[in-house]
Amino acid sequence: MQVMKKSLIILLSIIYIFLSCDNATDKNAQSKNHDTASSRVHYAENFKIRPYEEGYKLEIKNKNSSNFDEFYIFNDSLDIPEEIKNQTIIRTPIKSAIAFSSTQWSVFQKLGEINVIKGILESNYSKNDEILRLVKEDVIIDLGTSNQVNTEKVINLKAELILYTPYPTIDYSNLGKLSGSIMIPFPDYLESHPLGRAEWMKVIGILCGKEKETTEWFNSVVNRYESLSDICKTIENKPTVFSDLPFENQWYVPGGNSYIAQIFKDSGSNYIWHDDNSTGSLHIDAESVLLKAQNADYWRVINSYDTPFTYENLAKENELYPLFKAFKEKNLLVCNVRECGYFEQSQYEPDILLADFIYHFHPEILKKEWENYTPKYFKRLIK
Repeated sequence: MQVMKKSLIILLSIIYIFLSCDNATDKNAQSKNHDTASSRVHYAENFKIRPYEEGYKLEIKNKNSSNFDEFYIFNDSLDIPEEIKNQTIIRTPIKSAIAFSSTQWSVFQKLGEINVIKGILESNYSKNDEILRLVKEDVIIDLGTSNQVNTEKVINLKAELILYTPYPTIDYSNLGKLSGSIMIPFPDYLESHPLGRAEWMKVIGILCGKEKETTEWFNSVVNRYESLSDICKTIENKPTVFSDLPFENQWYVPGGNSYIAQIFKDSGSNYIWHDDNSTGSLHIDAESVLLKAQNADYWRVINSYDTPFTYENLAKENELYPLFKAFKEKNLLVCNVRECGYFEQSQYEPDILLADFIYHFHPEILKKEWENYTPKYFKRLIK
């Protein structure tokens, strides 16, 4: 009898150990599955996403300090771990948000979550037909401008979150205190790599509970971008390019480490200021730009003019323009922001931006890789 009892105890112990190991394996598997590609940030430098228990820890660099703001993100069906209950908790999927930047709107729209947006800024600049319709119907409320946000309207919306652009000269801290909304900085514009800017879609994806969809979207953008840029690395004959127009005799050109400079590099061209280390804009007088860029092959321009944008009108506007080689040879690559959603969409389409420039710089490559491609944003000015 004693032997049988001993045997039974040993057998039960073995079963218990086996089940415990099996349970541990399941937990490890769940943990491994939770640490998906959506929680790994590859290109962006100003936010991090880390698995935390069954949720995520989102860390975002605050422009106004050297610190990262921390947010804990958990599906609304999950319990919150005791040790973080005093931290900033975001329940997902979120049901309401105010999105200050137009770059954010296209991500909500792409994910089928535009109904989450309750308020925006400066809708008059939007080229997004759906956004404009929803504003007209008062489904989305225009809250003013970045410098003059209508605080009363923000409070009335009672949004869960406010995604704001942390400009160093504007303090939005009172908005969070008065409205009770969680303030999430969105310094996507600080990223110096085109894919780093695009990767910010993952933040909105996780907030909407659509990590998988956003990761697949981002990976497809990366694959297309890198397949084109890899081909351009082997190109020997690279045209030179410079950018933008002067304002009051000052030329604001992209720095050599800016995201536009990176796109120029990846498209198989030599940017005139490629040896500069700035990630922002350089302020240069027009005569100095002429001296450095006079013989550049191409000239990239963002056009927001009310009047017809032609070589004739440009020559009348500034006597220096006809002195540039790119002007003489009609190699201005122009994006008319009055006709397309460049500022709203292009951040999340760096592969399309890259293709636009390759189309002009190396058409033989694009014909082979993307047959029948037509530039979406930058088109050569003919007249």
